[in-house]
Amino acid sequence: MTYVIAQPCVDLKDKACVDECPVDCIYEGPRKLYINPDECVDCGACEPVCPVEAIFYEDSLPEEWAGYLTAERDVFAGTGAPGGASAAGPPAEDHPIVGKEPVEAV
Repeated sequence: MTYVIAQPCVDLKDKACVDECPVDCIYEGPRKLYINPDECVDCGACEPVCPVEAIFYEDSLPEEWAGYLTAERDVFAGTGAPGGASAAGPPAEDHPIVGKEPVEAV
């Protein structure tokens, strides 16, 4: 099991969750933050600090955002557990499910 960052994070990327993560498993993509499921230890520290309530335990992910679980797995499918976001750097591109989201005007 793992935590998942869903649609409310797209184009927001507040990053409060990054500061709370004790294992550095939250990576910043171009439009969204991603939790590496191979590195997440299910501690839940990220969930309560998210200002837009975008982080869900895998079993609690709303059905409307179920694709975001697949997105997080797919983004890291080729890398596995690279040893933390600060060492590995960000994913080069967002998952297609994120790319389909309308761009929020700032």
